[in-house]
Amino acid sequence: MRANEAALRSRISADRMSAMASVVFFRAVNVGGHQKFQPSLLAHELSEFGVVNVGAAGTFVVRATVSQAKLRAEILRRLSFKPELMICPAREVLALACGSWFRDAPGGKDIGRFVSVLAQSPRLQPKLPFEQPVGGKWEVRAIAITGRFVLSIRRLGQTYSNAVVEKHFGGPATTRNWNTIETIGQLLERNSMAS
Repeated sequence: MRANEAALRSRISADRMSAMASVVFFRAVNVGGHQKFQPSLLAHELSEFGVVNVGAAGTFVVRATVSQAKLRAEILRRLSFKPELMICPAREVLALACGSWFRDAPGGKDIGRFVSVLAQSPRLQPKLPFEQPVGGKWEVRAIAITGRFVLSIRRLGQTYSNAVVEKHFGGPATTRNWNTIETIGQLLERNSMAS
């Protein structure tokens, strides 16, 4: 019964947020000295939009009602470079965070769980799972696709989830650890319960 109550609460929360919050994922920032900025400082500068910074990779929860176009413009005018931004409605990210995507996936200390955010939803769904390299010595395995999100697991090695996803779909993506998505989900839940 508890799982059903949690699912119902999440659906209600997502409905409340349908026109409210957004989540912004920056692509290719603060990596190897490239496109450096301080996410916490930028979040502070955007406080009128209720922006909460999540980590150093450029991930923001935006609690205010603001169009994607305005939000994008407000972010870009405060930076000295023009990063790629994937802006998603909060309800989509909350639905992602509430899913049991990794339930049947291999686990362990040497396997990480990741979500890649595509610039747009793919037109064609590839057969899953797909791996790089293919076969028993895979380092990245994509296990699910929902909307513009590609979920993958990664073994320790030289291959990164983002590179595999971008190559497979032929377009830009940005990748976050599943822990970041869970943190975002918790922030969105708290935000929706307070509204």
